[in-house]
Amino acid sequence: MQLGLVGLGRMGANMRERLREHGHDAIGYDPGSEASDVATLGELVAALSPPRIVWLMVPAGEVTRSVIAGLAERLQPGDLVVDGGNSRYTDDPVNAALLGARGVRFVDCGVSGGVWGRDNGYALMVGGNPTDIEFLAPVFDALRPPGPRANSFVHAGPVGAGHYAKMVHNGIEYGLMHAYAEGYELLLAEDSIADPGAVLQAWTAGTVVRSWLLDLLVDALSGDPELASLTGYTEDSGEGRWSVEEAIAHAVPVPVISAALFARFASRQSDSPTMKAVSALRRQFGGHAVEPAVPAADQR
Repeated sequence: MQLGLVGLGRMGANMRERLREHGHDAIGYDPGSEASDVATLGELVAALSPPRIVWLMVPAGEVTRSVIAGLAERLQPGDLVVDGGNSRYTDDPVNAALLGARGVRFVDCGVSGGVWGRDNGYALMVGGNPTDIEFLAPVFDALRPPGPRANSFVHAGPVGAGHYAKMVHNGIEYGLMHAYAEGYELLLAEDSIADPGAVLQAWTAGTVVRSWLLDLLVDALSGDPELASLTGYTEDSGEGRWSVEEAIAHAVPVPVISAALFARFASRQSDSPTMKAVSALRRQFGGHAVEPAVPAADQR
């Protein structure tokens, strides 16, 4: 099949190559990349034959909305847009309505696989009309790993369901990563543990905690056993926040995902105002010793 791919970042560029390797005519566009096959969005649309397929791999929010608005002006009835980025699921019906007013179809697709997806394949969670999903089946089959479709692909429901499923997936990912990270620190803190990385590696086969995330942590520690080349500052891309907000809306308790999200917030505070207040209160009510702040002039 022929399709246009907007966004040639770490995932988009790899997806283009995987599609080409599976015999598809994938034409990439990214205004910020020298790897772009065309110079403008208009040139991309002009290079595609009807019914056109345009797959987006761009940042969620305003960037996605802007690209979809541009496509709505250029595409024709019967064409199809796939949002494969990490858009919030509530944006999908809005984007679908904007395109639908021009007769353009819309599918949302949560994509998991990261930078390893080109070789290993991507897990896909899609939302949309069953007819549109079936039309895109050759593209989905090229992107996903080999083996039974149900192991790496799901038509989760109508428009928005794919991104909702991906949001929950990423919320779970927050919790899993934090549990492994806490275990690593606990191993590192015990003097009798000669090599925390070796312990983690021993868990990668046969144990109930084995996983690809654990394999990746072992790989990271093999080259930097104490992760000295990194800081603890950790960003969040939105899905963890949205998962917690959805949990509140549905009255579903998610203490692990919430704690992992808040830990990321804490990582960005070099000197937490909350903990300063706790320290001040301990001194006020109990006369407990506190650690005095170091004057800025002495911080060398």
